[in-house]
Amino acid sequence: MLLVRKPKDFYAGVLFMAFGIAALVFSWAYPLGSASRMGAGYFPRVIAFLLIGGGAILVLSALCSAREQAKIVWRWRPLAIVLFSVCLFSWLMNYLGLVVTSLLLVLVSSYASPEFRWKEALINGLLLGLAAAALFVRGLAIPMPMWPAFLGGGA
Repeated sequence: MLLVRKPKDFYAGVLFMAFGIAALVFSWAYPLGSASRMGAGYFPRVIAFLLIGGGAILVLSALCSAREQAKIVWRWRPLAIVLFSVCLFSWLMNYLGLVVTSLLLVLVSSYASPEFRWKEALINGLLLGLAAAALFVRGLAIPMPMWPAFLGGGA
């Protein structure tokens, strides 16, 4: 039986490898292309291999570490709050627009931290929402509402 000396690194490595394998599976149907003429599957596969490689390095370092760390403790409350905030974002996006839902995402997910401060979370959420709107709606022209529907919702 292998002794896991760094449980956080071990589980993070396994998670990276799982995401990498999932990315490989989902991108397998896309054409690969070449380095000079990349197909739709080129970038996802490169990222997938990087995730798998990085995860393998983390797993091996966790197994071969010299010192033993404390047992990992799962904190379910922050996990639930962050998961809820992402679900809330996806549910309210079409009604409240990108700026407001990004602000809500940051506010709700920041509440998961014991170092939560309203003022910092509000400023960060507002800046993130405006930056996301500038990048995705204006820069990349992705058709999504930038503001709430009752304010016109448009860009």
